[in-house]
Amino acid sequence: MTDDDRPRLSNASLYVSGVTVTFDGFRALNELSLYLEPGELRAVIGPNGAGKSTMMDIITGKTRPDKGEVLLHGRHDLTKLDEAAIASLGVGRKFQRPTVFEHQSVFVNLELALKTDRRPSRTFFAKLGPSQKDRIDSILAEISLTARARDLAGDLSHGQKQWLEIGMVLAQDPDVLLIDEPAAGMTDAETMHTAEMLKNIAGGSRTVVVVEHDMEFVRALDCKVTALHEGSVLAEGDLDTVSANEAVIEVYLGR
Repeated sequence: MTDDDRPRLSNASLYVSGVTVTFDGFRALNELSLYLEPGELRAVIGPNGAGKSTMMDIITGKTRPDKGEVLLHGRHDLTKLDEAAIASLGVGRKFQRPTVFEHQSVFVNLELALKTDRRPSRTFFAKLGPSQKDRIDSILAEISLTARARDLAGDLSHGQKQWLEIGMVLAQDPDVLLIDEPAAGMTDAETMHTAEMLKNIAGGSRTVVVVEHDMEFVRALDCKVTALHEGSVLAEGDLDTVSANEAVIEVYLGR
């Protein structure tokens, strides 16, 4: 990176530069570079083994790259930090399979996920204050679960559990959300609703990156698309542009 790049990158929500990762001789990421604006919604597509999950592992500190850097807000190189430190800086991740507390209510799930002081001395005596209740109510509205707030999480549909887990990530007040295949296993109606939800969640200072295989869902997101192949960016642009790219058709979409 040159000094001329620094002013531009200081305004970036997330900047991935020249990241390479090799596992037992297999290059999972190969000089991967991405630039995401604050408030941007970005879809990432690609065949299995393209490097999508490894990319998220690098951003969240689960995996260290062989080389390259990942800058959050142009200041913090996430490749130098552990998972807890990265989460505290405002990077949240939702995995493909929802992991909610099924024997607790939807409201309590969100309460447990709130970004608060987790020291035992504080947690044991903690009471939920008005501002925290308001925050939970706001998240419930964002994820369309206000009417299910007192229901057990285990009684939700698969799609609603996905929404709850998105809400649990939101409760941590992240600036960057990484969401892995949220539409998997959803009904058509839930899929379209999830697309609208994510479009509303992104914006302001909140950047959302969605890894997804369902092209109808990606189209509903109506955002910039990055196609990965063999650990590198193959194409970028709106979905129509990426879908018309000959290389993307050959390695991923087919004819």
